[in-house]
Amino acid sequence: LVDGHQSVEAIVVNAGTVWLDERDKLTVTLDAPGARCVAPARIGALAPGEQARVRIGIASATAPGTSAPGLVALRAEDGALAHRPATLTLGVPDYQPTVASLTTHQAPYWFNDAKFGIFIHWGVYSVPAWATVGRDPAEWYWQRMGLPNNPTYAYHRQTYGENFNYDDFIPRFTAANYDPAAWIRLIEQSGAEYFVFTAKHHDGFSLWNSAVSGRNSVQMGPRRDLVKALLDAAAAHAPQLKRGLYYSLPEWFNPDLPWQGHGPRNPYTLQPVPYTGYQTGRDYVRDYQTKQVLELVENFDPDIIWYDMNKANDTPDVLAEYFNRAKNRPRPKDVTVDNRGGVPVWDYTTPEYTTYANTVIAKWEATRGLDPYSFGYNQLTADTQYMTTEQVVRSLVDIVSKNGNFLLDIGPKADGTIPDIMVRRLVETGEWLRVNGEAIQGTTYWSRMAQLGELRFTVRPNSAFYIHSLGQPTDRLVVAAPVPIRRGDRVTLLGYPGRELDWSLDNHGALVVEVPKAAQRSGQYVWVFKIDYAAS
Repeated sequence: LVDGHQSVEAIVVNAGTVWLDERDKLTVTLDAPGARCVAPARIGALAPGEQARVRIGIASATAPGTSAPGLVALRAEDGALAHRPATLTLGVPDYQPTVASLTTHQAPYWFNDAKFGIFIHWGVYSVPAWATVGRDPAEWYWQRMGLPNNPTYAYHRQTYGENFNYDDFIPRFTAANYDPAAWIRLIEQSGAEYFVFTAKHHDGFSLWNSAVSGRNSVQMGPRRDLVKALLDAAAAHAPQLKRGLYYSLPEWFNPDLPWQGHGPRNPYTLQPVPYTGYQTGRDYVRDYQTKQVLELVENFDPDIIWYDMNKANDTPDVLAEYFNRAKNRPRPKDVTVDNRGGVPVWDYTTPEYTTYANTVIAKWEATRGLDPYSFGYNQLTADTQYMTTEQVVRSLVDIVSKNGNFLLDIGPKADGTIPDIMVRRLVETGEWLRVNGEAIQGTTYWSRMAQLGELRFTVRPNSAFYIHSLGQPTDRLVVAAPVPIRRGDRVTLLGYPGRELDWSLDNHGALVVEVPKAAQRSGQYVWVFKIDYAAS
């Protein structure tokens, strides 16, 4: 739904030999019995052999979910140029708790356009904040301390003693310097358009005032609703930011359904220990997990639910409630969910600490930490071991060119302080995006190719084509690809304002751009060349 109307997507391919542009006054419309086209799509600039994915707005007067024959037409002022029949589902019916119904949900347009988000891992594990760098994730401290062959097992005994249990860290999780407004300002500075906050990780400690478990940050530890504080700050200071909440379906040592096969115990004596604050003896999924996720939906109205670990769940019922709640409100909004909810229902996939090698048409989101392996803060990680800003920017560009989003994680310390190195990386990334963000946010992938050596490509429909150079350009940029460019188009370098660059096509059809020395020095990390179709 867009502005209360249904959006229908169509792909237009220019199979001819001439450019389509503004002078052709082309629109894409859709006709169907029981519906009317209220927002035709415009085709502003489309080179031969190129394709455009367009959005057509329709209003339906039939019951939601009605199937109807439709006709998609490409029209000029003097009539239709091409048309194609299509079977449509008019209106968006309420979602049912079935895979068939829920898989009709798609990633919203805002998520496709946002491209860059910030992940935040923070919890009791931020107190020990220890792991072998590059081998273990620090947020898995509790699980690792129970493995005699893992370095965490020996470290914990030596540092805290055999009688110090994981839950003894809870009083030390103080959040004393937690400044949610400052966190939100930093996310804004980074240029990100959404964030995802860990509401509950695998240790079962909830960062909000959960009514179904006393194992939470209000009744112990910080004595504060950390989720509410952050989302309230976002609503007050950056309402444009989309807000997401992470929820781990399983818990390592929950007595009612322990993921690790046993309840909490001392790793050295193997004797049972309390699962502090938790009321045991219930059905884990029905009486606890489901109720907690619905608390997050009802209390915080997140734009994203970011499930994790694909374990036992009641995800279909929860997602039906989540999607319908968003759809049926007085002012509907679009929400989204990842692919880790334990059922074959998702809007996007989530490769972790890796990316896809080429364009993936189905929406995806790559996630990783600034840390070489941890999402949570690891005190052993030296500043030199974190991703550089160049690596962050290059990763972002590479991911976006292949139709992905980049969810980059930071791990605050136990008191709520964000390490300086993480702050610098986000601020510097934001500085690059302020200059070059038009080539990232709101763009789409190039249908012909994502990459060519150190070059990446993105497209702003009807407006511009972008060439991203992952290396500093020399005097001549040569692009041996069928770049959509024609006589009269302008080539500029973002960050080198007001100056057109000379360009030509060589005998093999490669684009050759002349790059002055001053232009070469004007950028950093990734240099973005823009082909502007504004003159069409």
